[in-house]
Amino acid sequence: MTAFTEAPPEAASAPVAKAKAGGLGSYLLVRFLLIFPTILILVTIVFFLMRITGDPITAALGGRLPAEQLELRIHEAGYDRPILIQYVEYLGQVFTGNFGRTISDNRSVTEMILTFGTATLELAVNALVVAFLIGIPLGMVAAHRRDRSSDAALRVFAILFYATPVFFSGLLLKLVFGVWLGWTPIAGRASTATELAMNQLAAPSGIYWLDALRSGNMPAFWDVVSHAVLPAVALGLLTAGVFLRLVRTNLIGTLGKDYVEAGRSRGVSEFRLVTKHAYKPSLIPIITVMGMQIALLLGGAVLTETTFEWKGLGFQLAQYLTARDFVAVQGIVVLLAIIVAVTNFVVDVIAALIDPRVRY
Repeated sequence: MTAFTEAPPEAASAPVAKAKAGGLGSYLLVRFLLIFPTILILVTIVFFLMRITGDPITAALGGRLPAEQLELRIHEAGYDRPILIQYVEYLGQVFTGNFGRTISDNRSVTEMILTFGTATLELAVNALVVAFLIGIPLGMVAAHRRDRSSDAALRVFAILFYATPVFFSGLLLKLVFGVWLGWTPIAGRASTATELAMNQLAAPSGIYWLDALRSGNMPAFWDVVSHAVLPAVALGLLTAGVFLRLVRTNLIGTLGKDYVEAGRSRGVSEFRLVTKHAYKPSLIPIITVMGMQIALLLGGAVLTETTFEWKGLGFQLAQYLTARDFVAVQGIVVLLAIIVAVTNFVVDVIAALIDPRVRY
């Protein structure tokens, strides 16, 4: 009789663990490599769309300069060369971090992006916090009160949040809370005194509330917060509607799972079932769509910053569009495209680590 020895559990599980690790590694590698063709396609589309109306010099300065000076500026900038040669040179500049110089005010596009980019980052973070604070709790309430009047009302609000143009909600918030009630400022990132104090700091981050905390200037901090409330709410409601519907839908599905029913049969309270047992699994879909929401926030930031005179990249983009400064517009749009591509990769990594089904 041949004797068989059972392999230890560690040896049996080792190939499975190795396969899972390999699956995760290959998935992340593929997602990382996809960043580069994505950025290349986006850069290419933006470049050729900006050239549809002709060269940027003529678009910005045509009719303002004599024909001889205009031709000289075009030649010096190299816009009279074949379009493919311009495209190849622009790709080389982009991959070295050089986005050219603006035409309307002759400043480095890279410097302009670094100057105003932190303001847009601050607005996006503030709006995301608002979206989480409003969308997730209301989604949990809607799921708990399923098919009741409160659930129907919250679903209507979610649709309104998502469908209302951000400039309209911004103007409405300014009218009600800024003009009628006088609770908050209606424009700018901070008062003039606070902005001067922030600009005088050594090595400022550009994020005003963070710089105010670092310097221990609490009056400046509260001034910054009061200016940030309305823009953050106007932009955050846009994403809060998406979060509300996602949490509601997925929480309803999770509440019907066997382990939740088992807890309910053991007498666990409905509040604990919703907030402890069913809550975390319902957040996975939110994480997986976070990349798209970042793109939505950046797109909404253009209108939000213009509405509230929040001087970030969105505000500058509107100014450069008015001036027909397509070099600056091209640089800002390409940067936003790169941010969205990289953010989607980070979201994919987080989703793969939380939910193994994403990578298989």
